[in-house]
Amino acid sequence: MTGPVAAPAGNAHPACVTPHEFLLPGHGAQARTGVLLVHGLTGTPNEMRLLGKGLQRAGFTVYGVQLAGHCGTQDDLVATRWQDWAASVHAGAERLRGQLGPKGRLVVMGLSMGAVLALEIAAARPELVDGVGALSTNFWYDGWSMPFYTRLSFLLRPFRALGIGRRQLFLEQPPYGIKDEALRKRIVAQMQSGDSAAAGLPGNPWYAVIEMRALSQHVRQRLGLVRQPCLVMHASHDDISSLANARLIERRAGGPVEMLVLHNSYHMITIDRERRTVTAHAVDFAGRIGAPAKSTAASVSSAVDNKRYDTRSLAA
Repeated sequence: MTGPVAAPAGNAHPACVTPHEFLLPGHGAQARTGVLLVHGLTGTPNEMRLLGKGLQRAGFTVYGVQLAGHCGTQDDLVATRWQDWAASVHAGAERLRGQLGPKGRLVVMGLSMGAVLALEIAAARPELVDGVGALSTNFWYDGWSMPFYTRLSFLLRPFRALGIGRRQLFLEQPPYGIKDEALRKRIVAQMQSGDSAAAGLPGNPWYAVIEMRALSQHVRQRLGLVRQPCLVMHASHDDISSLANARLIERRAGGPVEMLVLHNSYHMITIDRERRTVTAHAVDFAGRIGAPAKSTAASVSSAVDNKRYDTRSLAA
């Protein structure tokens, strides 16, 4: 992993390797089911904390991992590669497994690029991961608020080869992934405060976008290896990554896929207007994955049928 690893903060759980990570111990019958939460590019574990608290209230053991190079400076981030981010997830999954005991079950849930990393570890480490949550998956920056030039990011790789653009950013654009206006105002103020550990960097460095594109290509080519049950949640009006990103998982994943389409949120569904709906579905999914193990892998996979939900039909 690139970059130094900070010591845990004074009240941090010993399993946490940076002050920004969190581990929420489970309780009751669900405590042996762990949920690893993975934030997005330039994000922080904070964007997963509300979801984590909801899962813990239901009894699950929850670990919010920090990706390599994040919660620091732009230089910290551009010094990393996508393999470093994946290594953070793999190491976090192993640490969480260690908290669950020999009969533990593990679900990996990620937001945005974190969802791509959740799919990566599911394909690479099937013996470690029992279920996947892919929230606002971001294979491409193709949402309705994205400037046209972001779709030309494939041109950036030659720039890096020439040493051009190391300090350049694609600045975040309104509405910043958040439909709730009051919440958006608070988050933007945090981003502009200069404290990247609170709400992330104010934009995506060019070099980090290059790495995200490489990760996306790697995972898209291996979606058929993801045979664990998948819960896919995505907003129909996602401003960062269109619903096509979720549909790709639905078409190509090798295991059963459960899809929830949201209609009153933008990209940051873990904190936006439908966060309670997101948490409720995450709790239900993790509960089914953590149900007493069956005798065969096939019966475990059948914990989730191929289903598609729509929040408009749920409300009806």
